[in-house]
Parts: sequence; C-alpha cells; structure tokens
Amino acid sequence: MRAKRILGILIGAILAVALVLAINTARHPSRQMRVDTPPPLPVDADAAAARLALALKCATVTGLPETDATENEFARLREHLRVSFPRVHASLKPEIVGGRSLLYTWQGTDPALQPIMILAHMDVVPIAPGSEGDWKHPPFAGVIADGFIWGRGAWDDKANLVASLDAFEHLLAEGYRPRRTVYLASGADEELGGAQGARRIAELLKERGARLEYLLDEGLIITQGVFPRLDPPLALIGIAEKGYVSVTLHLRGTPGHASMPPARTPIGIMSAALARLEEQPMPASIGGVVRDMMQIVGPETKGIDRVALANLWLFEPLISARLQKQPSTNAMLRTTTAPTLFHAGNKENVLPSDVEATVNFRLLPGESIAGVLEHVRKTIADDRIELGTTPIRAEPSRMSRTDVPAYAAIERSVRQVFPGTVVAPGLMIGATDARHFADVADNVYRFSPMQAKPEDLARFHGTNERISVANFIEMIRFYRQLILNSM
Repeated sequence: MRAKRILGILIGAILAVALVLAINTARHPSRQMRVDTPPPLPVDADAAAARLALALKCATVTGLPETDATENEFARLREHLRVSFPRVHASLKPEIVGGRSLLYTWQGTDPALQPIMILAHMDVVPIAPGSEGDWKHPPFAGVIADGFIWGRGAWDDKANLVASLDAFEHLLAEGYRPRRTVYLASGADEELGGAQGARRIAELLKERGARLEYLLDEGLIITQGVFPRLDPPLALIGIAEKGYVSVTLHLRGTPGHASMPPARTPIGIMSAALARLEEQPMPASIGGVVRDMMQIVGPETKGIDRVALANLWLFEPLISARLQKQPSTNAMLRTTTAPTLFHAGNKENVLPSDVEATVNFRLLPGESIAGVLEHVRKTIADDRIELGTTPIRAEPSRMSRTDVPAYAAIERSVRQVFPGTVVAPGLMIGATDARHFADVADNVYRFSPMQAKPEDLARFHGTNERISVANFIEMIRFYRQLILNSM
C-alpha cells in the first residue's frame, strides 16, 4: 500500500508539472509585430551592385603600417561616394571629421524632434597573410559574379554604408524631406577602436548640443538554421554590446641554459596560469538580453524547445549546458576568455628571462574590467605574474530599450522588407563604433540587414567575403523604410 501511495504521489506530481508546463507554454503566444508590407522600392540592381563593387575596389585597410597609398585609398572612396550619390552631396551637409571620417547631416523640418543616426564604417581588416590564393576572386577586385558582390568589406561594413547612401539618394529623388534630422556617419578606423573616427564624431555632436533619439550601427544579422527548431529567419537587434579588455600577464624569470632547467620554467609557469584561466572561465548565466531574446523567440520555435523556452524556471540548466557547447552561443552567456598572444625566448637552448601573454576578455553587461582583473588574479593564484591591460578597453554598454518607438521602427522595417522574419533583441558580442555614442544617444542599436546561413559566418573577417546582389537590394529598401518609419 505504501508503494502504491508513493507511486500515486509521483504520478500526481508529474501530471501537475506537465500541466504547469502546458499552461506556461500556452501563455507565451507570438510577440511578433504585425505589419503591412509596402510595395518594394524599384531599384536598378545592376547599377546598385556596381556602386558597391567600386567601393570594394578601394583598399581602405587599417591595421597595417600606414603609407601614402593608404591615404589615397580613403580619398578614392570618398570621391567615389561623391560621384555616385550626387543628390546626397548636393542636399545634405557633408563633413570630413578627424581627417578621414565622414558625417552627413540631413536637416529635418521639425527642430523639436530628436535626430537619428545611421553609422557604418569605411575601413576594412587586412587579408590574412598566405590566404590570398584562397579567394575565389581577388579581395579588392570588386567582382560581381554568380549573383554575389565579392570583396573585403562586402559585409564588414561597406555594404551598410553604400546601401544607406543609396536609400538616401532614392528618397531625395522622390522629393522626400524628413521631419527629424538624420545623420549618416562613417568612421575610418573602426577596426582600430574608432578613436579618430567615431569618437571624434560623437564629441563633435556633443559640442553642438545634439541628442539622438537613437543610433543604428552594424551588428547582429538575419540568420536561418542557426537557432534550434526555428524555421523562419531570425533577425536579432543588438540592444547591448559586450565590453572589451585584454589582460597582459608578465613573468620575469632567471635566464639559464636549457641543459639545466629548474623544476618550473618560466614558460611552464605561464602556461599553467593560462590553462587555469581556460579551465575556470567566468560563470555562465541566462539573464538580461539573452533571457529577453529567448522569451521572444521561444513561441516561434517548435516541439520541446518551445516548451523549454516557455519554462526556463525548470529547463534553464539544460538549455545553458547546451548553449555552452558551441562557441557562438557560449559567448552570449558569459564573459569569454581567449589567450591570444604569447611571447617568450629567442633561442632553442636558452631559458627565457621574460615571458608575456595576452588574454582577451569580452565582458557581459553587468560585469566590469575591475572584476575581470580580480578574476584573473584569483584564478592564476601566482604572485610572480604581474597583470596589466592593453590601451584599448571598454566597459560593457548599457542596455537600450525595446519598448520605445525607436526599437519599433527598426523591428517594423525588418518585418516589412523581410516578411516572415522573427525579430528579437540580442547581445552584440563584438566591438563596434556604437559604443562611442553612449553620451549623445538615448538608445543605441546594432543590426545589419544582411542574411546569412551557418556556413556563411566564417566569411566575416575571413576569406571570400561577399554579399548577394538580392540581399544588397533588400538592404537599400530596409534603410529607406527605416527612415520613413522613424519619422
């Protein structure tokens, strides 16, 4: 009898839990915005693709030693933009900031309305040495082939810049005048941290007393086949950006002959410290932006995933464990640890006297650089190793709001131009120029209207960077719609 009573209690508990799961799942209906899809803007696809291709021919590379040729490439790009978008340069106020960066001002008709800004940088990263032959088309040839526009910067970030200008050009041709002022800014050193470009533009706006309703920079994209059990494309709008700091670890040892090594060599000590940092990362959690994302995406998923995402109170440990297995999703849950540099020794039979390593951390919102340094200090637990940081560093950004007209304008534009796409807030794990505008913008968002499948993600900063002509036309339509929806 006792066993039957226990079994009955267990069955009752299971049924109760199942009922709670079902009720919670039913109480999480779709939260996707309903929109009317406007007729698509007619765009001359060949001409638009050619404008981007010509921009990709300009090798505006940062991160390599500067030469006169580098300056010439930036000048070539500015001239190409001037010639390709005559209405923009005639009707807007163009300025060069910090020697290379661009700021366009499209004056609105209602000075009482706060301005908005679109931000897209013009510099690109170098080609990885030795990979030049792996490109299907030369990285700075600006080739249009097989339905794609090929070249370094096609994704990061000249497509956003050229598409924005194309959208402005179309609106001007229609005789459109915005109610609120619209800025278009393009930094020339985003890949180096933006000190001479975006930061100076932000300082200039602050000096002029400008306060932005919102800013939209490059960021998260539209993916398909990445989120489990989600069939439609997913557009994540970055409402926060992880912080950035590289911690240097320096160990001064005693030089000596390799034939008589001590029990613990300087390289061995440093290697053990790095191993401890990798083995004991900062804790993972499903909170903040990621939790908001899951609650909005959850109702659009199928099967057990929909149930699990509607009942994080029960399934959070399982979901967290699954996400931590993949680098791309693990990065959403924690401050990441990545050893990136190691310097030691100059001869194979000599023990080095100095060993230095650099570990890059990308900080979750809510954590701090001071907290990372304390974590490193406690984890390596070795007073012989001195800690420092490299000059480029940034605390995590604040979270921008999703319950404001600014976010709704972006969401509406995505849903209108990319019908059926699921839209949700997301966390930007990389660094962008947007972080420099925290003092002049009420809300900062990070989103690029680019479509990608899992196999495409390696093209960012990688080989065979490209964007489809069809997607580039959609980008032009998106930016045009965004302006209209923001007024």
